[in-house]
Amino acid sequence: MSLLRSTAVIGSMTMISRVLGFVRDMLMARVFGASPATDAFFVVFKIPNFLRRLFAEGAFAQAFVPVLSEYREKNTRAELKDFIDHMFGTLAAVLIVVVGLGISAAPLVISLFAPGFSDDPAQRLLAAHMLWITFPYLFFISLTAFAASTLNAFGRFAMPALAPIWLNITLIIATLFAAPLFKEPVMALAWGVFFAGILQLFFLLPFLARMGLLPRPRFGHHAGVRKTIRLMVPAMFGASITQINLLVDTILASMLMAGSVSWLYYSDRLVELPLGVFGVAISTVILPKLARAFSRTDNGDFSNTLNWAIKFTVLLGLPICAGLVVLAQPMLATLFEYGSFNAFDTHMVALAMSAYALGLPAFLLIKIFAPGFYARQDTQTPVKIGLVAVGANLLFKAMIVLPWMFLFGGYAAHVGLALTTAMAAWVNLMLLAVFLRKRAAWKPDPALWRFIRQVLAATLVMTAMLLWMRPAAADWTHAAALIRIGWLLALIGGGVGVFALAAALTGLHPKRIWAGLRNTEPQP
Repeated sequence: MSLLRSTAVIGSMTMISRVLGFVRDMLMARVFGASPATDAFFVVFKIPNFLRRLFAEGAFAQAFVPVLSEYREKNTRAELKDFIDHMFGTLAAVLIVVVGLGISAAPLVISLFAPGFSDDPAQRLLAAHMLWITFPYLFFISLTAFAASTLNAFGRFAMPALAPIWLNITLIIATLFAAPLFKEPVMALAWGVFFAGILQLFFLLPFLARMGLLPRPRFGHHAGVRKTIRLMVPAMFGASITQINLLVDTILASMLMAGSVSWLYYSDRLVELPLGVFGVAISTVILPKLARAFSRTDNGDFSNTLNWAIKFTVLLGLPICAGLVVLAQPMLATLFEYGSFNAFDTHMVALAMSAYALGLPAFLLIKIFAPGFYARQDTQTPVKIGLVAVGANLLFKAMIVLPWMFLFGGYAAHVGLALTTAMAAWVNLMLLAVFLRKRAAWKPDPALWRFIRQVLAATLVMTAMLLWMRPAAADWTHAAALIRIGWLLALIGGGVGVFALAAALTGLHPKRIWAGLRNTEPQP
């Protein structure tokens, strides 16, 4: 399967899940609004999710897939299966210990991740109770990530991309049907998260069984496991810099005015849509390809794969970034401003969403450049770069957020958190690109910079059109739901049309873009 087709498959499956995710968030916003209780849930939900992305999807996948690809290229089928069995057993054992520690220390974990909750004992207690329920999700979802990584390494992309649909389904059921049964309705969401982890794991296991790769846990010393762990330890930091920066936002937001954590959550959700649909899809597809090219010492194929991914990402990332910044208020009013979610919430989320969206191209391209290091089994360099990025994030927050709180009394200070996270992402991206090029691992395509300039010019024209056509915020707030949807679809459709026309005027005709992507795509 070609890289373009594989990316389309993952993107399509992810889009289905994300659409359901928006239905989920719309229902949650309507039923629960933005309150101290929802702040507690979003913090509790972020803790196992952060650990999952740091440990399972981030570090583990980036270390495991290159080693698995190496075994696939150089070892027998029996040796490959033995490695998978030992890796599964080791991972499960570690997860049992981590989950046990997390459950036993739930109040302490809440104090670490949301120190601002200490001012409200009831909110802190509610968060601790929910964490006891949700922390086992880490066990199931991390094993799900193991299954997904194995399937991806063998070119099976569709089902792993579709697995998250079960989280959205269970939370929708919890919101609509289970919430009224609880004294504290938000507790239903915690139970929904727990059952979602189980469903996702058992959804993927049959596909491993069909390939003869269903793991049977084995324990003991294994060279492949040791190599994976050696690569994973530094990757636990380097692969998840974006998540660490977002977690810092959550910790600091817990100290701000009530609703700040929820506002950041909803803004991050919209920015995460293109990141999940396109960024994760391309990253997932190119990692096994890059790892195999490195195993064959095929530097040309390695560099061509990166150049193809960069072009594809820039073509999608720049116009989507502009659209999210300009249309933040209309999108949020259309999706969320119903029931308990009011116009003030929409305004606050829109400000944060515009700030986060400024970093979207960087977030996307980080997912292209980071695999370039991990495929080469270099996990040290991203760690060093990540330390600089986290330091830059904290420095930016000290320079922007602290004066903001002093001058404006903390009003909308969550926007400063989002903005500085976006700025740190650009620092991270630039350093990754510079070091990958210095290592002679990536040689930019001669036509790459011209391509970026053309896409940027078309994006600026589209942005000007959207600013001119966008109605006032008050019009969105008072319009009926169907009118909001119609306006939003018209703006998005008009933006796409203007972008295509402007791109054609710069020399990027749609047929030429498609042909270019097809022609420059490395062959599998």
